[in-house]
Amino acid sequence: MQFRWLESLAVVGGLLSQGFAQGINLDPTSPDSFKAAAKLCAYNMMTFYTGNQTGQVPGLLPQPYYWWEAGAMFGQLIHYWNLVGDSSYNDVVKQALLFQIGDQDNYMPQNQSKDLGNDDQVFWAFSAMDAAELGFENPDSNYPSWVALAQAVWNTQVPRWETTTCGGGLRWQIFPFNAGYQYKNTISTGGLFQLTARLARYTGNQTYADWAEKTFDWLYNSPIMAQSLSKVWDGTSMVNNCSDATQTYWTYNVGTMIMGAAYMANATGNQTWTDRVTGLMAATDVFFVQTAGANNPPATPPPGGQIMCEVACETPATQTCNYDQPSFKAYLSRWLAVTAQLVPSLSANITTLLQESAKAAAVQCSGQNKNMCGRRWYQNVWDGEFGVGEQMSAMSVFQNNLISSVAPPVTLSKGGTSQSDPSAGSGTGTGSGINSDPAATSTITTGDKAGAGILTLLSIVMVVGGTSWMVI
Repeated sequence: MQFRWLESLAVVGGLLSQGFAQGINLDPTSPDSFKAAAKLCAYNMMTFYTGNQTGQVPGLLPQPYYWWEAGAMFGQLIHYWNLVGDSSYNDVVKQALLFQIGDQDNYMPQNQSKDLGNDDQVFWAFSAMDAAELGFENPDSNYPSWVALAQAVWNTQVPRWETTTCGGGLRWQIFPFNAGYQYKNTISTGGLFQLTARLARYTGNQTYADWAEKTFDWLYNSPIMAQSLSKVWDGTSMVNNCSDATQTYWTYNVGTMIMGAAYMANATGNQTWTDRVTGLMAATDVFFVQTAGANNPPATPPPGGQIMCEVACETPATQTCNYDQPSFKAYLSRWLAVTAQLVPSLSANITTLLQESAKAAAVQCSGQNKNMCGRRWYQNVWDGEFGVGEQMSAMSVFQNNLISSVAPPVTLSKGGTSQSDPSAGSGTGTGSGINSDPAATSTITTGDKAGAGILTLLSIVMVVGGTSWMVI
């Protein structure tokens, strides 16, 4: 299809300059309003992505963003397609997820070894599982299936389970030359827990279920959780034999534990797992605050609210978020939404948290070009922050308010078409750097990118005209 995209861009630009000047006036009773808000954030997020331009590497965000966040972003776009019904970015997502699989088909591309951690690798596996569970278009036959790619990651991580120090757990880093090799953190071990639980539910394989128990038990009995469901710390050092924890709260650490427990509760019907995921919800309380009003610099947000906040780096006492951390709320929003599907007893509470957080986030989407989303949702004026993570987090909380309109994740026995391969990971030589499949290396031009974005924006404008959800 040919796009007269320059003319369309001028028209859309004019509409945006009028319609988005005050950010998003979200109508929480309108699914179309949530869809339009998510579409806007997806478009803004993808303006940072260059991997689909001529001469660039598919699957990579430009510096200073790390490889793992790109993998997380593509998973976010799979959920976007499923929840919003917009396939504009599907070709880009599929291209990226297959280009970065590495020579052994296990998401360990050689050109990422200098930064590659267990948590980095598992986020790409999460995205492969998203594709399998949501019925995303399958890879061509000369590639592994989506679930096989996730199994290949699992097959590389389980042998890294390290028992000589601390009795188990995964190191943060894979290679000893990387800082953090002597640290066992929640997002690595908890990431393996989530991946294992999802594989257990999708395949029905008892080995995965057993490992889900094993990984959860280690985390629960380590200083990271200290035999309490109401807190999930960041990690523990091997230098002192994991005798204490780094007492920092991050949304995605709690989120990955909730997600894994929800999958196990749904897969097994075991009340123990339901009790675990219910108990873990209490550990999210620290991340939900009240509005701090129109303060610049922002006042400390009062606790005990319903607005999601990355307390470790967003508040006035910290304000230390790096390029990774603004994306963390995207994962908590996503994983809470799926939990609401898998454990219906938690749905009402999660729905309220997502809706109130979305209403607050909408006010922050008034920056830069008058529609970039900021970071501090508890502050009702734009905070001056913008980037991939900020757009991804806002996009996630908007679109996940639509979770009740879609079916739960499929399994291999109930609707899944992505085929299991328990021995996956031996490699076919079609991974990153070789890519013998022309479909995986075909270039999507800047014009194609603009055309897809314009169609998305035009659909936003159509919704604006129909529901008047933007403040004019």
